[in-house]
Amino acid sequence: AMDKVGKDGVITVEESKTFDTTISYVEGMQFDRGYLSPYFSTNKENMSVSFDDAYILICEKKISTIKELLPVLEKVLNTNKPLLIIAEDIEGEALAALVLNSVRGALKVCAIKAPGFGDRRKAMLEDI
Repeated sequence: AMDKVGKDGVITVEESKTFDTTISYVEGMQFDRGYLSPYFSTNKENMSVSFDDAYILICEKKISTIKELLPVLEKVLNTNKPLLIIAEDIEGEALAALVLNSVRGALKVCAIKAPGFGDRRKAMLEDI
């Protein structure tokens, strides 16, 4: 398992309910936080978000006004692709505008808080 994931990979050991030893490899990244509003969910049954071929906006700061996002939103709207926003935080007017556009179906969007804290957050954003 260690050879497969490399020095920067994560290994999780879990107790099994059987006597078998199994190894499963999962590509990708898991976040410790979810979306900032349930209105972003694309699957209302299990309240999850699933996008294909989405744009990803990564921001190391807090976003409070929609004005900060307008140039990106206008470009994404023209492509008809979904947008995932990962930021330190998204609040106030910016979050309200994203939720409204998502509910109306004008924009497929989901906003989440960046994972981690401090220097670890910066490193995780660089990994993404």
